[in-house]
Amino acid sequence: MGCSLFAGECEEGRLDRLLLDAWNNQLQPIYNYLADLPNIAGVPYPVLPPESIQRNWGNWSSFDLGRGCPFACSFCTIINVQGRKSRFRTPDDLEKLVRENLAQGVKAFFITDDNLVRNKHWEDFFDRLIHLRETEGLGANLTIQVDTLCHRVPNFIDKAVRAGVRRVFVGLENINPDNLLAANKKQNKITEYRTMFQAWHERGVYTWGGYILGFPADTKESILRDIRIIQRELPVDILEFFFLTPLPGSEDHRKLHEAGAWMDPDLNKYDLHHRVSHHPKMSDAEWEETYKAAWDTYFTYEHMETVGRRHARLENGRPHKAIQYMNEFRMLYENERVHTLEGGVARRKRRRSRRPGMKREAAIVFYPSLALEMLRKGFSYWRGYQRQKAITKRVVNDPARYRYTDLALQKPTAEELDSFDMFQKTRGGIAAVAKKHRLDESSRAAKELETIPA
Repeated sequence: MGCSLFAGECEEGRLDRLLLDAWNNQLQPIYNYLADLPNIAGVPYPVLPPESIQRNWGNWSSFDLGRGCPFACSFCTIINVQGRKSRFRTPDDLEKLVRENLAQGVKAFFITDDNLVRNKHWEDFFDRLIHLRETEGLGANLTIQVDTLCHRVPNFIDKAVRAGVRRVFVGLENINPDNLLAANKKQNKITEYRTMFQAWHERGVYTWGGYILGFPADTKESILRDIRIIQRELPVDILEFFFLTPLPGSEDHRKLHEAGAWMDPDLNKYDLHHRVSHHPKMSDAEWEETYKAAWDTYFTYEHMETVGRRHARLENGRPHKAIQYMNEFRMLYENERVHTLEGGVARRKRRRSRRPGMKREAAIVFYPSLALEMLRKGFSYWRGYQRQKAITKRVVNDPARYRYTDLALQKPTAEELDSFDMFQKTRGGIAAVAKKHRLDESSRAAKELETIPA
């Protein structure tokens, strides 16, 4: 077909070779480096040019400090894309990268490590960022990704906050232990969720939770029930909903392929926002309707106010920002019907730019339709913003804002494991609690033995 394929990562001169081969008209059919993972310490890193950054609202950029993942979640492609071998940059790499970006006005970064807490150099990285922030006044605004056991790593959360972490994405995935086990997500323990989210919340950090819909045992009723449980019992700010998707390169995709199961042949739909396979319990229409209902159930104005009040009670809380985030997610999904991280307030459409096979609309139809669509969306955004302002004003001006509390903010106790819906009404929740009790009892017994004189 005249195509050359490059498989793997392009550091250590590999991109140079590819470009030279292309220049000399000597491209090979395939460049396969999947089994040869490069070192990333001290090597050049991607940098966005200023003209590209200035076209984006907020001057954001991103970088990685490590690659590879030790876990084996069946829906994930990381272990095939980046391998299971961990490789890391150095603190000097990080400092140079931050300084160069700050010099061109970039102060906000998304660190793309799939799980930064498992980067064995995380403390060295945070210490360098803390030094730049507290000694030189060079502060970076960071978003990171972590797992649900990050709070058990001593000093991780405290140093993350001092280093400039303001937003955290957690691969929550589900609150049903049976679903987590089915996805081989054994590292997630629902009995740790409340402690972990509260640790971030109490430090004023905004939390995002990834949540997957469509595990084999899911139904529309169970999914919506679980979302309401999360609203009541977990102090998470944003839930991002995704279809369970057999991404090419994942274990789920391999199993469905070998079983001869149907998967949508249109690879444009493999964005976690479209259904691309069948569900064993829900019809295609019901699964798609459940996905829409999940967004509508979580991002209500009532819950938006609840999240705002949770942040308003903190001395360092920024409730206006929490409410803004909630409303942005609500409005973008409501108006655009795309995942909110792929949305924008003004959607650019070109009449002549259409996918192959789709008929081009006549100008007399396209432009009036586009104008009406923009007017409708503009009014919807304006109305949503007015609701946001009213909620923010009510929350901020409440005389009792610092005394607010709810179930999600109550300190975790051993008794809640036998009473909270998250542990008693989810599939596998009771078994998870029983396991937790056994582990706690074993730990207590071990400590008692340590106190017995030899």
